[in-house]
Amino acid sequence: MTAENNKRITIDTPVRFSDPLPKKADVVIIGGGVIGVFSALYLAEMGKSVVLCEKGRIAGEQSSRNWGWIRQHGRDAAELPIMMQALRLWHEANERTGGQCGVKTGGAYYLASSQKSMAECEAWLSIAKTQGLDSRMYSAREVSDLCGPYAKYPWLGGAGTSSDARGEPWRAVPAVAVLAKDAGVTIRENCAVRTLDRAGGTITGIVTEHGSIACEQVVLAGGAWSSLFARRHGVDIPQLSVRSTVAQTAPMPDFANGNFADESLAFRRREDGGFSIALGDRSGFFPGPDAFRHFGVYLEVMRKSWKEIEFHLAGTHLYPDGWRTPRLWKATEETPFERMRVLEPTPDAKHVELMVRRFAERFPDLGRPKILESWAGMIDVMPDVVPIVDRAPDLPGLVIATGMSGHGFGIGPGFGRVVARMVAGQEAEHDLSRFRFNRFTDGSKLEVGSSL
Repeated sequence: MTAENNKRITIDTPVRFSDPLPKKADVVIIGGGVIGVFSALYLAEMGKSVVLCEKGRIAGEQSSRNWGWIRQHGRDAAELPIMMQALRLWHEANERTGGQCGVKTGGAYYLASSQKSMAECEAWLSIAKTQGLDSRMYSAREVSDLCGPYAKYPWLGGAGTSSDARGEPWRAVPAVAVLAKDAGVTIRENCAVRTLDRAGGTITGIVTEHGSIACEQVVLAGGAWSSLFARRHGVDIPQLSVRSTVAQTAPMPDFANGNFADESLAFRRREDGGFSIALGDRSGFFPGPDAFRHFGVYLEVMRKSWKEIEFHLAGTHLYPDGWRTPRLWKATEETPFERMRVLEPTPDAKHVELMVRRFAERFPDLGRPKILESWAGMIDVMPDVVPIVDRAPDLPGLVIATGMSGHGFGIGPGFGRVVARMVAGQEAEHDLSRFRFNRFTDGSKLEVGSSL
């Protein structure tokens, strides 16, 4: 591992992928995050000609700004079989990249400091049991042993899955992108897709800032930007974004080698010896026009999590749901995707201070952890906290994979495989009805996913 490939990805990160664009391809993928990159890799290995267009940097947004958890634990019941497959695929990708993904098995554990939280932990185990997972409840003594000798906090116990893993987000997806390139995928950074070309209501290609590509299928995996792009083409996705702040500590003694979260703090051991830490009960929200349009469908999830949401009246007008962000543009015009190559929200300094204080409360003998760096990302969320992975019903040729709701890094290889098989016309390996596009408009009752 070199210092260069263990740096946070920003707009200042040098461009690594600048392949010339072909005139035509079997499929174009919009978005170089974890879903787009794994979809591209698997499609190329199926013999498809694939172009992946990324407006900024591969994994420059949430795919490198997340916690780094690769967890089965706490998943929605419909996600769990896909996540179990994703865990195997992550281990495979790590081996294929010579360990560059940083995948390590250390378990994922949800700790409880109240009887209410203990009951919530235990309730999810019925889902794990249906899939034969190694998930179980842990006593207070067992939690203390897992967290190590420095832990001094009144946890009553918790639940965990010891086979879960973690990865290194700053390195993982770019390393898989190299695999995809070696498999024949054309990858172009600094290449925003402006519009879809259509004829008779069917996709015939795409227009990028650097030229057009003829194709019959397009995968929209643009994360926080997916809804804005789709709405420009008459496809309405009820997706919003929330800001999450994460911090990196300096190296610490060897303890707590896994992923941990209690009611208010999440922490996971990093390969560099420090921890990535984040608040489990705080996220920032910047309401824009889409937030008001979709207010009704978000009522249920807001009812469950309103205490965790901090509303901010002023966000940058360049955000996907900014008040002055254009909703319509021509193929010949500069788009919002070019104006903000990498969505880099400012981390919340108050949140960083709070997570430092909370970490010190849990491990008082270590004192306040030294913070080397902090950052924030915009998480693409859906009203029921599970993604849309489906064909757009009114736009033949468009496959949508978005709204991962903070779960995308871990499950990325699994949904990448789902998308690849969908595009290739192969039979689905999983029941995908939970992720259908029209579930918000077909009269179905909204089922909010797991809160773990």
